[in-house]
Amino acid sequence: MTDMTFEKMIRQMTPEVYQSLKLAVERRKWPDGRMLSSEQLELCLETVIKYEAEHKVPEEQRVGYLDRHSCGSHDEDGEHDHASDPIKWVN
Repeated sequence: MTDMTFEKMIRQMTPEVYQSLKLAVERRKWPDGRMLSSEQLELCLETVIKYEAEHKVPEEQRVGYLDRHSCGSHDEDGEHDHASDPIKWVN
């Protein structure tokens, strides 16, 4: 029997495994094309978030990061910046 815990697994996870899980969360499917179940998606997302915290991944590179340091409503010329329009989440 192994004494591997979730926290120990996170500490020992390679950057390649982290990137693979992060991509699986983004695409909602495994690298071989199989869809993630809702339980798998939840566990992968939890793993990615804990990995990022444990390995001190910069905030702007973390899953779900939204830049909120500027209002972004207008660009330097005073024109509306469409890149800063609200994000609409679709499931």
